[in-house]
Amino acid sequence: MIKDIVAAICMWLALASVLPLYGQQKKENTLGSLWSQVEENYPGIAVKKIAINAAELNAKAVKSTHLPQVKTQFQNTYGTYEGSAGAFFPQPGFFNVSGNPGALEGSSLAANSFASATVEWELFTFGRLKKENEVAETLVQKKVSEQDAYILNLKKVLSERYITLLYNHAKLEWSKKNTERLDDIRKISSGLAASGLKPAADSLLATSSYVQAMGEHDKWNGNKYASYIKLQELYDQDTVMYSSSIRHFSAPMESQDVNASQGINDSHPILAALGKQMQYYTQSGEAQKRAAMPSLKLLGGYAYRGTGVNSNGKSSSAWQDGFRNNTNNMLVGIGITWNITSLYTNRLKGKGLNEEANSAKLLQTQYQDAMEADLSASQTKSHWQYKQLQKSQIAVKQAQDAYGMYLARYKSGLITLSELLQIRILLEQAENNHIEASRSYWMLLAYESELTANFDYLFNNL
Repeated sequence: MIKDIVAAICMWLALASVLPLYGQQKKENTLGSLWSQVEENYPGIAVKKIAINAAELNAKAVKSTHLPQVKTQFQNTYGTYEGSAGAFFPQPGFFNVSGNPGALEGSSLAANSFASATVEWELFTFGRLKKENEVAETLVQKKVSEQDAYILNLKKVLSERYITLLYNHAKLEWSKKNTERLDDIRKISSGLAASGLKPAADSLLATSSYVQAMGEHDKWNGNKYASYIKLQELYDQDTVMYSSSIRHFSAPMESQDVNASQGINDSHPILAALGKQMQYYTQSGEAQKRAAMPSLKLLGGYAYRGTGVNSNGKSSSAWQDGFRNNTNNMLVGIGITWNITSLYTNRLKGKGLNEEANSAKLLQTQYQDAMEADLSASQTKSHWQYKQLQKSQIAVKQAQDAYGMYLARYKSGLITLSELLQIRILLEQAENNHIEASRSYWMLLAYESELTANFDYLFNNL
């Protein structure tokens, strides 16, 4: 019984010591998990969202111009009150009444107070306000489509940087294998030279190749960390666990069937952004033409005026008298405002915007044609690239087996060092070709994913 209790306690203690370590193990990253972090935290996406918010606020501001515009003012002044015969044209927002012209006694200075409120409501604008609303709404949609195009490009940039990191990691491992192989050859050559079976020059030659391989390893070590820094700019985390991705990088599954049925459609973010840009210019041109038409407005106003000059023509310089001798006025009516010169100016501006719309339409057509051609060419290339990948994988296996056989023959003194180094170079070339083919294949898939706006395969398989 005591033994059972002790055994149970030991088991729980063992579990307690293992569980924290298990919890500390970091989760393996994939390209899809990296994108989730980038989409949540990357400042560039936040910039696009803010631009959309700004466009939405602008649309609300444009809609608010449909409401009656209320303007108020209050003035309290102190100065002379001399006047002259004549009249003036009041600007919108000013409301004036006649004063007392016969102030002949008292101070030459007097205080005045004035307050007014006006209401101005555009009743009929020949469709200008409606067009301005449409332009504001289209601007919001344009910002949304620009964000979608930006996110699509960001997915491609992330994919390319991740593939580059995996590529440099594979090249670093490849250079490490080469270094280890040359180190083995160097040690064997030194032993054979010391025993007098091989010339000392063999040992020097093997050492030279080994040192060159170490230099190559240093270069790829630097390239790997440089690509890691570039990925961190997007990912913004200290570590990236990609051991499963590196296996898929070297032995991918063919994805041609995934993208073969997909083509370029009008809803592609880049084409949609150009379409919204064309629509924005077209509606802006219409709004400019409507802005040249007259505007019918309903006007209303109220004004209060106090002055230091009383009705008997006596003026007072006391400040508090500026609030006496007051008058109140109100008005209501309709008015038409029409800037006739703008008929010509706005017509030219409208034509200019229409030309911008035509340019955007042609650019959309050009992009669609180019993207369809690029997708077809890329799918063809990736199909044959995958065939090269399969063959290079077989070539690596056969070269590795051959190298093992020739290394055994060299140890037995049946072949020379130069022959063994030639065989090693062939193995090195086969491994390098496979890594280069893997990188080219995944880069093509990243480009196809951008063209089809579908990154599902990359995010789930790398």
